Amino acid sequence: MANQNTAFGLRPIGLNGSSANSTGVTQYEIASDNTNAIFQNSAVIPLAAGVIDIVGAANGGTVPALGVLIGVEYVDSSSKKTVFKNFWPGANNVSVDTNFPVKAFVADDPNQLFLIAADGSSTDRATALSNIFANVSLANGTSGSTNTGRSTAEMDISTVATTATLFLRVVGLTGDDANLDFDAAGVNYVVRFNFHHNAPVAASASQTTSLSTGI
Repeated sequence: MANQNTAFGLRPIGLNGSSANSTGVTQYEIASDNTNAIFQNSAVIPLAAGVIDIVGAANGGTVPALGVLIGVEYVDSSSKKTVFKNFWPGANNVSVDTNFPVKAFVADDPNQLFLIAADGSSTDRATALSNIFANVSLANGTSGSTNTGRSTAEMDISTVATTATLFLRVVGLTGDDANLDFDAAGVNYVVRFNFHHNAPVAASASQTTSLSTGI
């Protein structure tokens, strides 16, 4: 039986300690000339210019994650109307009035937990359980669908290891039976960022730390 939900990015599901998602979204900005598509549930990073971008925009993926994009708001230069989207299509695909900021809403709590689908088989439950408390890379971290606006990032199951520089920490398995076919891709894991910009030890946007996103 195949798993139902695959490649949906990093979906916020709550905070450490079972706290609900309620006020964990902060408003940032995207540069109006940024041509990178940034999809809903994509990991984003802070830049020294004071704006955010999709993970992988830093050389080598060396900037700690800020969170995941939830949606954007900007003013259309033709209609002068405010536009709301669940993703940023890139400056070459929208008409933006640069007199107004491109607002980006990010789930940026350093204690945020996410659901993510594995890109390969977890073999069996015992193997899947052994992945918990390990670290792992992100696969297809900058990819997404322009039809749905959602990320298609996954957990790179082949990279599970104790390596401290890997992008994500695995903290659990989904309780959804529809996504627990261990012989197929798409088993849903609960993860958090290993390195977070808002965590006490994180570097500033103008600094770098050694980490591997595996995008």
